[in-house]
Amino acid sequence: MEYEQVASISQVAALIFFIVLFAGVVVYAFWPGNKKRFDEAAKLPLEDDPDSDNEKDS
Repeated sequence: MEYEQVASISQVAALIFFIVLFAGVVVYAFWPGNKKRFDEAAKLPLEDDPDSDNEKDS
């Protein structure tokens, strides 16, 4: 087995690995059971920080 063959096989294997990884992330992101978790995480920046009230009083 020559270097070119090993290089092409490893490139194809890496491509397939990253396609499967990307598909897994997309499935995880759109899985109906995760909707509540993602909705709560989306609202976090809009909530008041309880520690910021203590800093204003000091």
